Amino acid sequence: MAEASYPLGDRLRSFLYMLGISFLVWLALTASLQAQELLVGAGVCLALSLALNTGYIRLGLPPLSAKRIVFFAVYLVVLLWEIIKANFDVAYRVVHPAMPINPGIVVIRTELKSDIAKMVLANSITLTPGTFTLDIIGDKLLIHWINVKAESVEDATRLIGERFERHLRVIFQ
Repeated sequence: MAEASYPLGDRLRSFLYMLGISFLVWLALTASLQAQELLVGAGVCLALSLALNTGYIRLGLPPLSAKRIVFFAVYLVVLLWEIIKANFDVAYRVVHPAMPINPGIVVIRTELKSDIAKMVLANSITLTPGTFTLDIIGDKLLIHWINVKAESVEDATRLIGERFERHLRVIFQ
């Protein structure tokens, strides 16, 4: 997506959000409010924001906004929670080998339109132990699942992808 396709206001807002977030990260990492560190941090964050904002827009990502940032933070919490739950599930299967394991490949459908949004969904699924994204074909993802609980596309989509996709829709569209 070309940089010119975003209105100047969106590009400016995206730049300011990126500058603010990077400066907050700088403050958190340095844990200092000395004038010299604040000036260096402001300079570094300004340079990075100028350089990265153009690349960010060239990737075809939507302009940053407060709503997207909040949903991204919520998404990270959901992703972490799903990873923790899946780790316990897989660990339980390892400790109790008599537990039924029903591995297989299922297809889920996504409503996400951009390739990068589909990639984030696929990686989120792969990061969750017990699932692995094999391929993305159009609006379908092929998933290897350690314990297939549903074979229909609708049920598999609800069980595997929907928990991530509801947040990703807001972030990427």
